Amino acid sequence: MPITDILDKNCELYGNETALIEINPEVTDNRRVTWKEYNLIEANPTTHYRREITWNIFNEKANRFANLLLERGIKKDDKVAILLMNSIEWLPIYFGILKTGAIAVPLNFRYASDEIKYCLDLAEADILVFGPEFIGRVEEIADVISQKRLLFFVGQNCPSFAEDYNTLTANCSSSFTKIPLTDDDNAAIYFSSGTTGFPKAILHKHRSLMHSCAVEQNHHGQTHDDVFLCIPPLYHTGAKMHWFGSFLVGAKSVLLKGTKPQTIIKAVSQEKCTIVWLLVPWAQDILDAIDRGDIKLEDYELAQWRLMHIGAQPVPQSLINRWLKIFPHHDYDTNYGLSESIGPGAVHLGVGNTHKVGAIGIAGYGWEIKIVDEKHQTVKRGDVGELALKGPGVMTCYYNDPKSTAEVLDSEGWLYTGDMAMEDEDGFIFLVDRKKDVVISGGENIYPVQIEDFIRTHEAVKDVAVIGIPDKRLGETTLAAIEVKEGFTLTEEEVNEFCLKLPRYKRPHRIVFMDIPRNPTGKIEKPKLRKLFHGDSLVDAQNKA
Repeated sequence: MPITDILDKNCELYGNETALIEINPEVTDNRRVTWKEYNLIEANPTTHYRREITWNIFNEKANRFANLLLERGIKKDDKVAILLMNSIEWLPIYFGILKTGAIAVPLNFRYASDEIKYCLDLAEADILVFGPEFIGRVEEIADVISQKRLLFFVGQNCPSFAEDYNTLTANCSSSFTKIPLTDDDNAAIYFSSGTTGFPKAILHKHRSLMHSCAVEQNHHGQTHDDVFLCIPPLYHTGAKMHWFGSFLVGAKSVLLKGTKPQTIIKAVSQEKCTIVWLLVPWAQDILDAIDRGDIKLEDYELAQWRLMHIGAQPVPQSLINRWLKIFPHHDYDTNYGLSESIGPGAVHLGVGNTHKVGAIGIAGYGWEIKIVDEKHQTVKRGDVGELALKGPGVMTCYYNDPKSTAEVLDSEGWLYTGDMAMEDEDGFIFLVDRKKDVVISGGENIYPVQIEDFIRTHEAVKDVAVIGIPDKRLGETTLAAIEVKEGFTLTEEEVNEFCLKLPRYKRPHRIVFMDIPRNPTGKIEKPKLRKLFHGDSLVDAQNKA
């Protein structure tokens, strides 16, 4: 069935219960703020900005937008792009698009103007819905993009080059005549994160979205009584597909706008959150804040918090060992996936498998996996090869890009991920590195993730990224960019001495100290590092950092 049917079910069963809560701790307002259309919305004048909506209001908002789209001529397989920060409007807009049979096209909030235009053109979007944070970027390209599409603005003080979403939807009916949809109808276009090049448009059907719901709920056992804390951006499959597990059972979710350790812990405590998905840097920051005494756990109500899980990147074993010492009652899971495989869960560690922390795990619910060589033949257990996935959540294609589609998707439905991996004797998969990130130095394959995992065990290291840089004699050598923990010092000599425990060929040849660039989903932006350091001398690199 199409994913929109779940919203109908939630309204029928839990219509007057809270569906979504939005918290923005960085905004304060001394006025009592009320939006009648949301029934219950409040602004706390002393601590944070908070709004909430019920499942019925969620659905009514989606219906109003769906009716507006139909009035403007949107039909099945047309595309509507979303450029919004996480907010209580985001998901009703998304589902309003899906109700019409159109395709939702979420955009990365970090895109510059030219990237916004590129993605709108690639996806052939008919409408762009954007928020106040993007007025400047959209205005730069408004004259061009508005020639082929409508622009709807979500917020106060609508700019002259767009139409006011709030006014338009207020005049639309809150009921909706259902449009027949099936699992085989197209649902969404997501863009790749761009860590390996310019974004590609990834097309998914309703079947993929429904499978994502089932995978998440199967892995983490969400019930109607759970409360999910969602921090990552909703434009990405990771955040939304983890939310889908709560959506499937009509559970409450909290959209938190802020990643400071105290902000996260306070939200878990005040909103009685039971499930929290973190990125590695956030988990690290929380542990460091606890170690420094900035967070005193006895000041918060955290007994209800039952599950912490991480995805989007390799997870250092040392981090999880630290976490479970501080939170021994927590279940823990690692989730692996791609936007091409509808986000997290294609591979997962599995709650209860903490003895295998460091692995990404085993095949997720409804998924098949294999590790193959350059000819796509399965390698021997213990050998390194490319990880391939197969299941109902695999993308339909890269939209308007048959060449790129053929490079990663075969006729049998196998998706070749570009991630290098190995399987241990117990059948658990370990990521070795991105295929494109492997460094070949003097004919020796070097996997940066292995070096990164080792360097992270140093007590002074907060984050690290290892890349290959050109070398006249060896072809490539390795550079380690290191971010030092607050309150610690670290020198190049100390790092070199620490790395003597590594085989000689794995020891980084160059070391720089800097903040590690990560995208909103937590992945290290290695193309930025390569652009920064390729061809530079060590002195130049250090000065740039």
